[in-house]
Amino acid sequence: MKNIILFLLFSFTQNLFSQENLCRTSIWDNSELFQKNEIEKYANHDFSVLWNQTENNLVYGIIGDNYERILIKFISIKRNEKNKNEYIVHGKSAVKSNICDFTGTITILKIQELKKPKLGLDDEYKTAGIKSQGLLVANYKFVENKNQKNTGEFYGKLQAIFYVDKYGVVKYNDIESYRDNYFNNIFVGVWKSNTSGKEKKCNWGDYRVPNVNCDFDIGAGQLSISAKYLKNGWLVKPNQKWWK
Repeated sequence: MKNIILFLLFSFTQNLFSQENLCRTSIWDNSELFQKNEIEKYANHDFSVLWNQTENNLVYGIIGDNYERILIKFISIKRNEKNKNEYIVHGKSAVKSNICDFTGTITILKIQELKKPKLGLDDEYKTAGIKSQGLLVANYKFVENKNQKNTGEFYGKLQAIFYVDKYGVVKYNDIESYRDNYFNNIFVGVWKSNTSGKEKKCNWGDYRVPNVNCDFDIGAGQLSISAKYLKNGWLVKPNQKWWK
């Protein structure tokens, strides 16, 4: 009986440690958000502007347990006219020299509003007339072209923060981009091989990589990869327009 208790205690401790050892698991703390899902309130807003706002050289991603670098570029994002919560996506992915086309969807599941507005450095947005700030949660699924090499499917959950300006237009929320811990558009999920069916963790985001071991990114003001992972595709600077 004693051995069973010790085993259970060890397992719980290991699970707790592994959860605590992941960094950047959410953009905003849940306590900062109203719990009501306001998806219907925002049904007439177009969120496609959110996912192509950041320069591609500031979008960082990993694939696999060794955190190999993956590049993701959205070429086009259009709202589905028949389903206001769905967006049709076309893009490209690259791991080393292997570049693939993909198509798929982003489907909004939930929108939560911020309880207390964030006003930026020295309250610079205090008089901007911002109507609301919120966190969007969505599912995504992107399928790579099976006629190309080493292809698969990406799927998982997306978080993005936005605000609605005084004109009622959705804007990419970079109000706190001056902060060292700022990041946005976090895609957390897996890549599943079309040939083997095996899955690899695959996460990417704007400015930082979400849900990774805390020893991966040792940068303060900006992303800085620790020496342990540099050899996994992080030493080579990608071509500026690699998706062309």
